[in-house]
Amino acid sequence: MTTLSRAVLVASWQSWISYDNRPPNGPWWLQWLWTLLLCAGIALFVTLLMLAVAGGLGRQALWARWYGVNLVVSLAIGVIAHVTFDLTRLWFARPEVVRAWRPWQRTAYFAGVPFMAVLVGWPLGLALAGLPVLEGFGRGSLERFAIGSIVVSALVTLLFHQVFAAKARRLVAERAATEARLKLLQAQIEPHFLFNTLANVHTLIEHDAARARSMLGAFTDYLRASLGGLRRDEVTLADELALAEAYLRVQAVRMEERLRFSIEADEAVRRAALPPLLLQPLVENAVVHGLEPQVEGGSVVVRARREGDEWVVEVQDDGRGMASPSELRESHHRGAGLALDNMRERLGARFGSNASLTLAPAGPGTVATLRLPWAPQADRGASPRGAAR
Repeated sequence: MTTLSRAVLVASWQSWISYDNRPPNGPWWLQWLWTLLLCAGIALFVTLLMLAVAGGLGRQALWARWYGVNLVVSLAIGVIAHVTFDLTRLWFARPEVVRAWRPWQRTAYFAGVPFMAVLVGWPLGLALAGLPVLEGFGRGSLERFAIGSIVVSALVTLLFHQVFAAKARRLVAERAATEARLKLLQAQIEPHFLFNTLANVHTLIEHDAARARSMLGAFTDYLRASLGGLRRDEVTLADELALAEAYLRVQAVRMEERLRFSIEADEAVRRAALPPLLLQPLVENAVVHGLEPQVEGGSVVVRARREGDEWVVEVQDDGRGMASPSELRESHHRGAGLALDNMRERLGARFGSNASLTLAPAGPGTVATLRLPWAPQADRGASPRGAAR
C-alpha cells in the first residue's frame, strides 16, 4: 500500500491537473479525491453566490437545501468529466498523442470535455436532486433552459481552462528546466568521451587499422543515437538500448577482453516510452566506476522486462562493487553522482512516485534498477535491436 507522503500527494495533484493527459501518479483513488474536493468547493461557491443574491445567507434551512442540490449537480458534472478524460485517454487521447497536438487541438480537447460535462451533468444533477429540470427558467421554457445551459457551460469551461492551463504551463516549464539541466550536464561530460575515443582511434590507426575502423564505426553510431535523443522529449527503450550498445561497443574495442556485455530485452518492452538519456549514464557508471578500476575488467548486463503496470531496466556489473561514502562524494565532482541525482529529479518531475532509480550491491558488483510506469510509444517503428558481445 502506498504511503501518503507529501511527495505522493504533490505528484498525484500534478498529474490530475496535467495538460498532457498523462497517466495518474500515486493511488488511483487520489485522482477521484481531487475531483470530489473540487466538486465540493464549487458547490460551496455556487451556494454562497445564490444565497447572497437571494438574501438568505443567515437561513440555515436554505443552506442545507441548496448546498445539497448544488453538491449533487457538481458531482454529476465532475464524475462525467473525470470518466470522459479516463476513457478518452485509453481510446485516442494518449499522453504521447496529446503532446504532439497543436495548441488549438489541445485547447479544444481540454475545454470541450468540461463543456460537455456541464451540458450533460447539470440537468442530470437537477433530476437526481429531485428538482424539475426547467425550474428557474420559467415553466415550460425549454429555449431559456438550453440557452442558460450553454452559457453556464461556457463560463465554467472557460474557468477550468484558464486555471488548469496556467498550472500546466508552470509544470511544463519546470520539466523543461530539468531536461535542460540534464542536457547541459551531458554536454559537459561527453567531450571527455569524444576526445578519448578520437585519441584511441588515432593511436590504433598505425598499429591495428581493423580495430580503429571498428571503434570509429561504433562511435559514429553512438553520436547518431545521442544527437537524435537530444532533439526529442521522448524516445523508445529501443532507442536507448541502441545508444547503450554503441557506447559499449566503443569501450569494448578500447578495453578489449577486459569488457564483455550483453543486452536482453523483449520486443514488447522495446516499444516502451521514456525521456531520453536515462539508460546511458547507468551503463557509463557501470563501465567507468565498476569495471575500469579492475585489472581483469568484467561484464555488463542490461536487462529490460515488464512487470504488470510498470517495466524494469537493470544495469548490472560484476566490478568492484558500490563505492564508499568518500568515493561517492568524489564521484559528484567527476559528474557521475550529479548525473544520478539529475536522473532522479527528472523521474520525479515526469512520473512522480510512479518511477524510481535505485543502486544495490549484487554479489561482486552493483545493479542499478530503473522502474517506470508502462507507456508504449505510439506511431513509431522499432529502433535497431541491441546485440550481445
